Amino acid sequence: MKTRVSKAKPRWQQETAKERINILFSSAEREFRQRPDRSRRYMELASRIAMRYNMRLPQNLKRRFCKECYMYLVPGASCRVRLIGGSKIMTCSSCGHVTRYVIGRGDK
Repeated sequence: MKTRVSKAKPRWQQETAKERINILFSSAEREFRQRPDRSRRYMELASRIAMRYNMRLPQNLKRRFCKECYMYLVPGASCRVRLIGGSKIMTCSSCGHVTRYVIGRGDK
């Protein structure tokens, strides 16, 4: 049985995908206060684009939305943030999903 090998997309397609993802994140940030449902949709689209083009989202973008419900996370508004013993615990207000990150020297 043959194994499936996925080809990398052309460089120009990856660059276009990065631009679209950045536009969606900035739009979600802008729209969050007025229309959180639209903000959630933007996060879902950004995640789908990254999956389609087999790209990794940068760490700073990856931590800005809930992996469970795609809610744009703003501390105090859409998520609760707790710092407990060297880890950062983020709880989504919408679905209750808990995400834990280890705090290193560059994080916080």
